[in-house]
Amino acid sequence: MVNKVNKTEEEWRAQLDDMAFKVLRKHGTERAFTHDNFPKGPGTYFCKGCGTPVFEGETKFDSGTGWPSFYAPIDPENVGESTDNSWFMKRTEVHCSACDGHLGHVFPDGPQPTGLRYCINGVALDFEPAEG
Repeated sequence: MVNKVNKTEEEWRAQLDDMAFKVLRKHGTERAFTHDNFPKGPGTYFCKGCGTPVFEGETKFDSGTGWPSFYAPIDPENVGESTDNSWFMKRTEVHCSACDGHLGHVFPDGPQPTGLRYCINGVALDFEPAEG
């Protein structure tokens, strides 16, 4: 079970830069190809809002979309989903289960073994390479 993180809007604004606040707290989206592409390989991706581990480097792939993409979360409990009806379309939003920070969206057009593409805003993530 994930421990919930509750902060005021002022606390989030003090912790996050403007773009991370817009994405994580206001459900914004960074423009494609505007965030540094995190390395592919061993390591862990954490929610920038609260530090919850959300994706493993081994599940990252190049989707060509301009956003970091993964085919599975590190633990299904750490990443929640909800329906997003914005922009005149129906999508599945992905958020951090601990702080409810908006991470991105998941689509059914990814590689095997899941067939899913978690299209995530890079500004919502921190990467820590594996030791060794």
